[in-house]
Amino acid sequence: MSVQWSDNTPIYLQLKERVVAMMLDGELKPGDALPSVRQVAADYQLNPITVSRAYQELADEALVEKRRGLGMYVTDGAPEKLLASERERFLRDEWPAMLVRIERLGLRVEELLRNAQPVGAGRA
Repeated sequence: MSVQWSDNTPIYLQLKERVVAMMLDGELKPGDALPSVRQVAADYQLNPITVSRAYQELADEALVEKRRGLGMYVTDGAPEKLLASERERFLRDEWPAMLVRIERLGLRVEELLRNAQPVGAGRA
């Protein structure tokens, strides 16, 4: 599997965001083990230190826990905690800019809703 990394963001943060997305999408559930640092490093041709740094950030946020000799596991409540923080971040950081653009374009709520696709529709 080939992964494209952005030059604009450190790779460890991009990897962390991929794991966060997997938790939010239900691909990783509480109690599930994360792939080993060595496995991820080999699969994505990354330095193991890069993977460790991403995993450490997740552990620092209490989204995963280290189990000595076993690896890293998704903590209970991680998806709910992530959802709450991602919603807050969206409303604080992304929504205001979107609202300005909507207002600038003179779009109305009815028009936006009429043109909205349900989640997952149109994805290939």
